[in-house]
Amino acid sequence: MFINKITLNTFTILFTFMMLSSLFASNPSLSTHDEIFSKYSSKKPKHVRGIHVSGYAAGSQKFRKRLEPILRETEINTMVICVKEADGEVYIDGIKKAKDIGAYKNVFKDPEEYIEYLHSINIYVIARITLFKDPILANAEYYWSVKDPSGNVWQDYKGLSWVDPFNKRNVWPYLFEIADRCVELGFDELQFDYIRFPTDGKISNCRYLVDYSPKTAVAIINEFLKTAKARYKDGMGIPISVDTFGLTTSANNDLGLGQVIEKMEPYVDAISPMVYPSHYQKGIYGIEYPDKDPYKTVYTAMKYGKQKLGVKSYKFRPYLQDFSLKNHYGSAEVQAQIKACYDNGIYEWILWNAGVKYTVEALEKK
Repeated sequence: MFINKITLNTFTILFTFMMLSSLFASNPSLSTHDEIFSKYSSKKPKHVRGIHVSGYAAGSQKFRKRLEPILRETEINTMVICVKEADGEVYIDGIKKAKDIGAYKNVFKDPEEYIEYLHSINIYVIARITLFKDPILANAEYYWSVKDPSGNVWQDYKGLSWVDPFNKRNVWPYLFEIADRCVELGFDELQFDYIRFPTDGKISNCRYLVDYSPKTAVAIINEFLKTAKARYKDGMGIPISVDTFGLTTSANNDLGLGQVIEKMEPYVDAISPMVYPSHYQKGIYGIEYPDKDPYKTVYTAMKYGKQKLGVKSYKFRPYLQDFSLKNHYGSAEVQAQIKACYDNGIYEWILWNAGVKYTVEALEKK
């Protein structure tokens, strides 16, 4: 049975949730399911302050040792671990399809044990799962892929392919199988990345199972989230979150992505716009060089985001830049972004560095 595979920690959460649900049903005077459950879900910090860690780094003793001072001595209370990357690789065992198509990479060998250790030092653990950018799956399963007008598997400028977000029959079950496994392993939250349509390449040549339009794109992304919410948040008590383009906080359309944050919000517990200053074009928001002004860039982006979400702005948990691209980023630049969030009344954030080399000096001590 499925329940026998789940860790004791997760079983306890599920059992508690079922008992509380029964209590609610028998006593309508009690508050909502979510309000009741939140009283018993003590693992999530009041405010998430996190770092992202690749699947390779999570499985590396060298990287684990390097991260120890950050986890034990600073304000960091959350680790986001990539379990499925945008190249299609999957880093946790137990997904048959991933093994069959060569997507599984045996680099994170002890996820249950490591998650239990992180819990023991009060670290909240989130599984990051990339969704529709998946060249391994797209090339292994032709009928699941985005096509071009000739019927071939579509490729972006880098020769990478995507699976079709409209393919609910095949693609979605594969993604949910991976998410299910994350729950079994003891992850506290599921974070969906690349929950969007392609942007790089000749996207006018993309062909899907359904005729593409901004309306159908937004609808299918939200339907996926609605389904995930029913399965994980409502069904198991597992929060879900999404990563979005930074510009989603200020755009008045879906940017060709299918991402409209105010329409995604009802189905998720947190929204993480990637407001990296280096990724904004010159002159945006009246800022001549956004990468040189991290405070103003992040502050303005999140100010617009708050206008969109209003009282639900507490769901914002932006990804912040802790890497150098156009200009050098160190402690001052990271702290400026964090301050920009706080000055907006946004108190959660996650740092991103692809090499998992974080600026410890930028972080407050415990």
